[in-house]
Amino acid sequence: MSQTHRELLLTLTQGDWHQQSPVLVIGAAVMDMVARADTLPERGGDIAADVTGFHLGGCALNIALGLKQLGIHSLNLLPVGEGMWSDRLRKEMAAREIVSDLQVKGADNGWCLALVEPDGERTFISVDGIENQWQPGWLAQATPQNGLVYVSGYQLGAKQGTVLTDWLDTLPDAVRVLVDFGPRLDVMPKERVEHLIRPGVILTLNQREAAMLGFAGDAESFCRQLHEKTHELVVLRCSEQGSYYCGSADDCGWIAARKITVADSIGAGDSHCAGLLAGLSLGLTHWQSMMLANCVAAYVVSKPGGDCAPTLSQLISSLDSVS
Repeated sequence: MSQTHRELLLTLTQGDWHQQSPVLVIGAAVMDMVARADTLPERGGDIAADVTGFHLGGCALNIALGLKQLGIHSLNLLPVGEGMWSDRLRKEMAAREIVSDLQVKGADNGWCLALVEPDGERTFISVDGIENQWQPGWLAQATPQNGLVYVSGYQLGAKQGTVLTDWLDTLPDAVRVLVDFGPRLDVMPKERVEHLIRPGVILTLNQREAAMLGFAGDAESFCRQLHEKTHELVVLRCSEQGSYYCGSADDCGWIAARKITVADSIGAGDSHCAGLLAGLSLGLTHWQSMMLANCVAAYVVSKPGGDCAPTLSQLISSLDSVS
């Protein structure tokens, strides 16, 4: 592992770093049921699977947990409702000292079956709940004038996603909005996607999602073209190849991936976003924030489930264990 990563982490633990920008996290809290299978079922078929555990899930909840572990305070608008899954969420979140500032009524939270194949790739079957039933009143308490706002593509792509996009349109220019489109980009209305690729929006995508926006293999050209539309940071996550970012013509490049053994890829993109948001909120450069994001994502995919976000000391220990 490059000494550069270790030096950055040591600087963060030993230096006088403080959170400079507030962070608002908007999205879902659900429970994940993780099961391992030799392969995915064919239509009409049947496969055997072993349930390996239940974990906190939902992109936004993974983000909130990742930020907390890195010492970053966030305001979390994660709808937690009424029912079996909601009750379990409250209990599990309280145990991890994660607070949602959005307690609602009328329906239960959803849950997700995550099927993990032998190579660690995951496929989700998501059962939606109240986390996708957004109402304008839920956002009335959130009026940021600056800082960072994270919004999950799962909620942006849902039927009530226009509630979120309408609210985003009201934010002042001083707010940097990070949008992670996620795997449902293919079913998100095209006009909604185009509306979100605009100035002031930070975009982070994996290769599958990027291909839906025209990525054909040239990371530099693809990110530069998106940056010309957003005038903001664009991130392309390429698994073991690392990540490419473009913040400007002179602030771009590849960040190498850590060499780890993958347990599963659940929460890979979420944990990368959490590390990125943490770095940006601390006032790190884009390059430093990407370094931190890659370290956090590598740690999470080396463990089962997506709710295993590390502290800085755990990250340093993980680097030492492979040095």
